[in-house]
Amino acid sequence: MPTFLLFLSLWLAGFSSHVFATDITVSLDRSPVSVDESFQIIFTASESPDADPDFSPLEQDFTIQNQSENSRFEFVNGKSNRIIQWILTVMANDSGNLIIPVIKFGSDASPALKIVVSPSATVNKNAAYDDDDLYLEVTTNTEKPFIQSQVLYTVKLYRRVDLAKANLSEPELNDAVIEKLADDANYTTQVSGVTYVVIERKYAIFPQKSGVIIITPLVLTADTVARGRQNNSFFNSQTTQRRIVKSNAVTLNVQPIPATFTDSHWLTAEQIELTQTWSGDTSQMKVGEPLTRTVKLVARGSTVGQIPELNSTKIDPQLKAYNDQPVLHEEKTVSGIVASREEKIAFIPAKSGNYTLPAIQISWFNTQSKKVEMATLPEIALNVVASENAAPVPTMRVVEEAKQILPSKIETNNSFPLKTDVENVFWGWQFVAIFSTVGWLMTLGFWFLKSKFTAKNVSETVESPAGISLKSSVKKLKNACMTDNSEAAKTALLEWGKLQFNETSLGAIAPHCEASLRDEILKLNATLYAKNAEIWQGKSLFKAFGENNVRTKFTSRANVDGLQPLYKL
Repeated sequence: MPTFLLFLSLWLAGFSSHVFATDITVSLDRSPVSVDESFQIIFTASESPDADPDFSPLEQDFTIQNQSENSRFEFVNGKSNRIIQWILTVMANDSGNLIIPVIKFGSDASPALKIVVSPSATVNKNAAYDDDDLYLEVTTNTEKPFIQSQVLYTVKLYRRVDLAKANLSEPELNDAVIEKLADDANYTTQVSGVTYVVIERKYAIFPQKSGVIIITPLVLTADTVARGRQNNSFFNSQTTQRRIVKSNAVTLNVQPIPATFTDSHWLTAEQIELTQTWSGDTSQMKVGEPLTRTVKLVARGSTVGQIPELNSTKIDPQLKAYNDQPVLHEEKTVSGIVASREEKIAFIPAKSGNYTLPAIQISWFNTQSKKVEMATLPEIALNVVASENAAPVPTMRVVEEAKQILPSKIETNNSFPLKTDVENVFWGWQFVAIFSTVGWLMTLGFWFLKSKFTAKNVSETVESPAGISLKSSVKKLKNACMTDNSEAAKTALLEWGKLQFNETSLGAIAPHCEASLRDEILKLNATLYAKNAEIWQGKSLFKAFGENNVRTKFTSRANVDGLQPLYKL
């Protein structure tokens, strides 16, 4: 027995060490890199590994210039987690597709990772050499982007002098959306055999009209520490020199929507991923019970304003559908913007049978292959069966069963009218119920009309400092939508949004609205600079606007009168 227990304990020890191995990840501060540029390899662990790392396998393809270790605590959902990092500054020994090998931490290990290393950096035509010890270089990943597609704009500051203070201007471009990406990268590189310290910053630019556009030069204003000068006073600061450095301008020839793209909603991206999940079994849906479908589209190199509505197809009227508010998200990475849209829709079947949800097809333009592609979810077959819970019993059946049960109880109760006609008893109760219902409806109607009259008076008297009322802004919006005038609709929405929410842009107004109106406002915002103004149609926006006002007024009245607002399942 002791031998068996010893064997079992040793086996469990080995098993636990295998199961609970420390998870170690590896990442880079940027990729790709040049062969003459330094970069950082970061190893991260959530707890102490089995032993100290052995970085000697790296020396086959890389030269380790510096190595550091730090730890910190992160608080997530009230829990404290320890994060340990090993940061190595290295340079590649050669160009090509290299592998950062597996690094052992005793019995623990990090995974391997690929990195692309390009040959030595060459002098760029967009580098402005105001001085060889301090200059700016700007580049773009393409010179002929398509309208509303992503352009990666990279700024590199090369220096061989110390900076006491520096300020770099932001890129400026009319009719474009500009977003700064991630944090600045810092590294060293060699240009013509001279070592420079480089600060790299990236932007994502989305041009909103076609044609030739120019990104104006960036301006660096810096105080550099003067060389060869020493100040003998201990209390005086170091001697600095003010320097102003400019980059070159960058010209973009923005291409219009290609003729091969025939869909009404223009969507460009580098990669599209369309997925769906269900909250239950689609082959065993039950009458009256909801089943939720979640559809998500992830677009790399796009913005949330470009992603269209996902659940827009019509379905069988016996299959009730209830849409939740879409979840919109944008993530800024070193390789660009990653946008996503997630929609949840609950289906509640009214009767058993077989239903078919049509396929979801999203047409998009691949900026890498320069081709039109289609993201598709196939059609879904739903099989609906009767619910296990008993269905409501028909009224005539209740009457027949009551005839058999109630007479004996009536005869034994002297205080109850001696009637054996059960139908008369039921009609008496039905009369009381109908009378009560009519009275309730009359009261509700009176309350509704009174509230509507009060709300109307209030809304018509609210004016902006410029004398613009809610009523006039709504009238302008209706006229603009009926004539499909996108510019006039924008102006009317801005007037309305200023009065309602004190917001001055379509992007800021949209989050205050119901999901359908928010989507229509974002769609208008995205198509204002489209190739053809006729693409935008205003009727759907004004319809969503009317529904938004009805829901908002109803919720406001309910809250004022102390009633809880009503929601669909």
